[in-house]
Amino acid sequence: MPPTTRFDLGTGDALVILPPDQTDLLRELDAVFSGWGRAQGAREILPPPVYPVRDLEKFDVYTNFPHLALVGTGLDLDTGSGKPSDGGFAPESLLGARLGLPHATCYGAYLHHENSHVPDETLITLVNRCFRNEEHYGGLRRLLSFQMREIVALGSYEHTQDTIARFTERILEFSGALSLGLEKVAATDPFFENDGARALLSRLSPVKYEFQAGDLAIASVNTHRNFFGERCNIRRENSDEHAYTSCVAFGLERWLAVLLDQHDGDAHQALEAVRAAAERVS
Repeated sequence: MPPTTRFDLGTGDALVILPPDQTDLLRELDAVFSGWGRAQGAREILPPPVYPVRDLEKFDVYTNFPHLALVGTGLDLDTGSGKPSDGGFAPESLLGARLGLPHATCYGAYLHHENSHVPDETLITLVNRCFRNEEHYGGLRRLLSFQMREIVALGSYEHTQDTIARFTERILEFSGALSLGLEKVAATDPFFENDGARALLSRLSPVKYEFQAGDLAIASVNTHRNFFGERCNIRRENSDEHAYTSCVAFGLERWLAVLLDQHDGDAHQALEAVRAAAERVS
């Protein structure tokens, strides 16, 4: 597992402010992806940018992804001055960290449906800020804070697999219209305990595929089986069986990076290409 690192916020690589033309391009991409979900009946929810640590802990975030984790807290004015020094606060100036910054968007969909029964063909879409404490950063290609649009299926196993198949086809069709030449590659994410039955299944049958432009993954499809259904006590309608889930994820800034590279940094030209491609695959 990679060591925990101190991110350098002074280089301009970890955090960015998008200029207007790039913002327009990102918003257009998000409208395309969310539109695909809505066309299939997805309802949109609006998650918060942070969650209580106890909620993210349900998903083994701090067991399987501790190297990526970032947390937040308030200032302890009883023990500290409340003033930063050298760009930061000393540990004694901080309260216990009880807020978790999510590294994936889909968590909000499962927490939203916690302790409920869902129809077998439930589809949700949501976008959120994600945060990752990476070993290194690289501008739009790899950021500390970035936006991820997801389409999340909950209900029957068949529904989760149909959703993945449908959006895999749409991603490849759209990227083909953009001449991006994405490659679908099997990948791994340690959502499941390394010695558990689900981990064995994931080794026998991949549960995550990434769509890569060169060496950069800009989208993925993920099968979780009933992991999140169990952790959030989400059950299938008219049944005691825990719901199955899957998700389709789009890293918006990464799409932006690839399109800007393709169009020599011309965001307006890339925007027109996205609109034309979206028309062809609609």
